[in-house]
Amino acid sequence: MGSVPAGGPPGEGRAERRGIPGMMPRVTSDATRMRPWSGDRAPAGWGLGDGQAIPWEYAPAPESRDIVGLRERYGLFINGREVEASDKGAFQTINPATEEKLADVSRATTADVDRAIAAARRAQRRSWGNLPGRERAKYLFRIARILQERSREFAVLETMDSGKPIKESRDVDVPLAAAHFWYYAGWADKLEYAFPGRNARPLGVAAQVIPWNFPLLMLSWKIAPALAAGNTVVLKPASTTPLTALLFADVCRQADLPPGVVNIVPGPAEIGMHLVSSPGVDKVAFTGSTGVGKLIQRAIAGTDKAITLELGGKAANIVFEDAALDQAVEGIVNGIYFNQGEVCCAGSRLLAQESIVGPLVEKLKDRLATIRVGDPLDKNTDVGAINSRQQLDKITELVAAGVAEGAELYQPACDLPERGWFFRPTLFTGVAQSHRIAREEIFGPVLSVLTFRTPEEAVEKANNTPYGLSAGIWTEKGSRILSMARRMRAGVVWANTFNRFDPTSPFGGYKESGFGREGGMHGLHAYVRLEDR
Repeated sequence: MGSVPAGGPPGEGRAERRGIPGMMPRVTSDATRMRPWSGDRAPAGWGLGDGQAIPWEYAPAPESRDIVGLRERYGLFINGREVEASDKGAFQTINPATEEKLADVSRATTADVDRAIAAARRAQRRSWGNLPGRERAKYLFRIARILQERSREFAVLETMDSGKPIKESRDVDVPLAAAHFWYYAGWADKLEYAFPGRNARPLGVAAQVIPWNFPLLMLSWKIAPALAAGNTVVLKPASTTPLTALLFADVCRQADLPPGVVNIVPGPAEIGMHLVSSPGVDKVAFTGSTGVGKLIQRAIAGTDKAITLELGGKAANIVFEDAALDQAVEGIVNGIYFNQGEVCCAGSRLLAQESIVGPLVEKLKDRLATIRVGDPLDKNTDVGAINSRQQLDKITELVAAGVAEGAELYQPACDLPERGWFFRPTLFTGVAQSHRIAREEIFGPVLSVLTFRTPEEAVEKANNTPYGLSAGIWTEKGSRILSMARRMRAGVVWANTFNRFDPTSPFGGYKESGFGREGGMHGLHAYVRLEDR
């Protein structure tokens, strides 16, 4: 979920992108005026030897880790204080780029979760739920401002804990997280305008379980609207990426948020199930896999809990023959290789019209050759580390299945770091709809190319999936965009772009991608009970 193409288009004038093939250095010698530049071969006037290859290389540009003061051990955040787990248990969180331990984190027990729910209930009844909207807004504004002030600290910690490139944490995740708090702070005292003629009442205590691919951003998507509407929160971060959530606990203290309004309980999957199943919870919000989403829905069946599920996806990125191919290539790269492809709405299926599939694939292969895989803290890196060994094994297994089923594999030549969990950007052609790589969510930097002849065939193939989270359409015809978007069974449809997000716009899916919406005014609906005036 982001908006920064992996590596950017050739020629983009940024210091961290120096030396991209296609960006000609400014040389004004007579030799270069007399002789045209051939692209990757140096004129004699450059001093490299006539016709010699230009050594396009990147100097390392690592972000300093000093901004982050890592502690040896982190506790739970319950009722405004950091506390140890009741059984003193802990687990390790690992840097996926180096396989080194970052810290020990207290592992919550069911008793700890119950304590957190009780604290949230007290805070909701005694203070937060009765606080005027304008006063709740002040706290949200304060949180947003602190996130911006500490943005570099959050960006570096997010990269260290999750493996995503620093330029994505810095330019996408943290700014969007702060923007969500700014946005919902504005709604906190305007609920009567959001729901005209109705009284919007808070639901009570919200149980929120977030994934490991966008830890801070998913936290903001859930906590900001919940607090704006007068609810209190018990949040369980993913076990592999708990650190930015625990740093957010420090932001809550810094903002003087009343005790119990936000509680954070890291722990294993069974802790999350205990949280969402608790009778002390009024609202459940989950982002993660479809399989776990089904388990949660079964666990709360028969209760009156409100629920929002944002689950998996297998998005189709559809490119018509009249599309601007260079622009489409950048959108395709952003759609699948952003955040190592670990994105629920990733455009993992490319549907290309038959008449242009050849040149489009060649352009894609050329573009993949410029993608830089490596140290996530290096500002030049486009594709960082896979979040865990388990996820890397899943990607590897599905790619092997694609080869075994007859698809043609392409991976650019690149050296992977000796340590850490990395995977090369991967492109499959000759893919059939029956192939596993075209049906299953890979959650990695793997793109499958399929073809179509007519818009009707494109719609049929795009909708031929149990998922329905997102889709992309590339064409110069506005009428075709509207016609295609109307027939797509996807919660979000992008036109001539991909992976663009804004706090004012709702996000969510159909079918096995879940239900409910997060973001925008729609995101408030999930956290209020509407009563007639």
